[in-house]
Amino acid sequence: MEDIERIRMVGSAYRKTGKRVVLVPLGRDIHAGHLALVQAAQRVRGGIVVVAVDPETDISALDGVDVVWRYGEQSQRTRVLAPDHGMEDVSAELTRIVALTCALGPSDVFMGEKDYELLVATQQAFTDLHIAARVQGVPSVRMPDGVVMSLRNADVAPEAREQASALSAALTAGAYAAESGAEEVVRVAREVLAAAGVEPEYVELRGRDLGEPPAEGDARLFIAATIGGVRLIDNAGVPLGIGFRNLEQRG
Repeated sequence: MEDIERIRMVGSAYRKTGKRVVLVPLGRDIHAGHLALVQAAQRVRGGIVVVAVDPETDISALDGVDVVWRYGEQSQRTRVLAPDHGMEDVSAELTRIVALTCALGPSDVFMGEKDYELLVATQQAFTDLHIAARVQGVPSVRMPDGVVMSLRNADVAPEAREQASALSAALTAGAYAAESGAEEVVRVAREVLAAAGVEPEYVELRGRDLGEPPAEGDARLFIAATIGGVRLIDNAGVPLGIGFRNLEQRG
């Protein structure tokens, strides 16, 4: 299904029957991380799952999807600008997701935490623009070596895989230093990267909303680096000032 007016009719028809319309915006190709998004969307009670993909995407791996929306490049005069946090420029993808959402009118939009900055920007845009859809984040899927599942990570040459895995190792080490505070989290993460010979583009610790990290509470650690000619990004949650041991005790 490609036509915008037809997808509007599909969304409207399902809503009239009382169904929740669940949008999963993907891109080119399908990998395990994408399938995890679809599976999470399928767990929405009374939901109809609509997956938006590029026109040339092979969808043979998708199972149990109600509607596949092959959404090609559109001529858009308007762009939604995401706040500049000094890390990733997510405005182009944010504009795409807002356009998809406005066309379909879903109740829920499922997105991966791998692109956490985009996830937060989408939540904020929906709030600010009064878009009545709930953004739901799904944890990243990782390969056995810890590398997060993504199209870019799949392009890393075999001889550079060990260096690529240093990003997730640095995130894990930084998160386990959370009890000692923000400076120690960043220091430990950089130390792990240096030991692996990785020069990061950035190592940033932010609050859940991408603002300043709290003295105590949920934070997010972000890393970007170019490895084997491929620019990689990754992130992980950090219980700042608490630590995992104390977190378990609190639970």
